[in-house]
Amino acid sequence: MRLFAALWPPQQAVRELDRATMPLRNIPGAEALRWTQPESWHFTLSFYGEVTEDQAADLGARLARAAQRAEGPVPVRLAGAGRFGDRTLWAGLDKEDTDREALKKLAAATTAAGRRAGLLPPDEHPSFHAHLTLARARGRGRGSSGVDLRPYVTQLEPFQGSSWTARELLLVRSAPPRSAVPGEQPRYEPLDRWPLGP
Repeated sequence: MRLFAALWPPQQAVRELDRATMPLRNIPGAEALRWTQPESWHFTLSFYGEVTEDQAADLGARLARAAQRAEGPVPVRLAGAGRFGDRTLWAGLDKEDTDREALKKLAAATTAAGRRAGLLPPDEHPSFHAHLTLARARGRGRGSSGVDLRPYVTQLEPFQGSSWTARELLLVRSAPPRSAVPGEQPRYEPLDRWPLGP
């Protein structure tokens, strides 16, 4: 099973962002993007890849300790947008109303848990860039998709959602699409969750 550690936004934050992204689908070229579903929106802290049942149990115990060692719940506010080249469109976080340092520490702790569980190379220290993926270019590869994501970023840049508090660390399973229908999204199933803080 494919696992990752994540934070999940509350329904109010998801609804606000969903309303803000609706007009983006009318921008010329939007049909060339594969839009993610609001119910699957999340912030990935660490991605572990394929994991056995035994490894998942070990990882879960380590993530529970990482969550307990966190300073506590993390204030968060969705705001703005960005892109990774012309491959991925994402929503970001407000710089003033989000405790970015706490998020970085939590991401580092979940990565360390993966290393100690033998799921990540010991020398792997990925940089953490908090983002919530909204759309990906269809048929994307290493080259350009032919979709200019700058107009999408420009239109979404003024967005600011309500403040919320991330209170739980989740271990999530990514299940592949059930059918061979092009563009079908994976399903995300929380396997376990732990409160942040002692």
